[in-house]
Amino acid sequence: MGFAEELKNQYAEDWDAAVNHPFVDQLLDGSLSDDHLRGYLVQDYQFCDAFTALLGQAVASAPSLPSRLVFAAVLGAFASDENTYFQDCFNELDVPEADRAAPALGPATRNFDHLMRSTLATRSYPKVLAVLLVAEWLYGDWAARAGEPARWPAHAKHAEWIRLHNNPEYNAWVTWLRDEFDAVEPVDVAERQGVAATFAEAVRLERAFFDAALVPADASV
Repeated sequence: MGFAEELKNQYAEDWDAAVNHPFVDQLLDGSLSDDHLRGYLVQDYQFCDAFTALLGQAVASAPSLPSRLVFAAVLGAFASDENTYFQDCFNELDVPEADRAAPALGPATRNFDHLMRSTLATRSYPKVLAVLLVAEWLYGDWAARAGEPARWPAHAKHAEWIRLHNNPEYNAWVTWLRDEFDAVEPVDVAERQGVAATFAEAVRLERAFFDAALVPADASV
């Protein structure tokens, strides 16, 4: 068993709770209300800056050119496809410009943003990978629950978010991230524990973020 699978299994309670969260259930069956989707997307969009910086740090700290090029390609895709989805949904859901640019952040959002930025500051390639891996792998797992596109919800505001995390390119990226994470598994015990703690905190915060997404009032505190 690789390091990635080992940690996923170790923190399976939070991981499975996030993947099978009621928020995800409602997104997948198309019953998620516009209010809940709006609140979720407004908060989620605030991660884009820190997430982009994490990808940039991965480019800088990766051990080889092939790895750097993978991150660079993903960075370009993230800046185009995913940003387009957010802007289209914001327009459809009548999200004011102030809520797009600088909304009040909920506790879960602030905590996750802090984790991303504190991990970025370490410049530790394994820790950066840990946060990226959780964010991408866990989303790939819940999106895989949607099955074939014929079963996806009818509205693009739901279906497109699934498609962005359930397609051959995305799945290949997640597989590559797992392999890369396994390849740089720390030998030093203290460093290994630090990476594991980063992984665990990212999983915990993913679950907390979905919890907050169903309580819009909490998401604006």
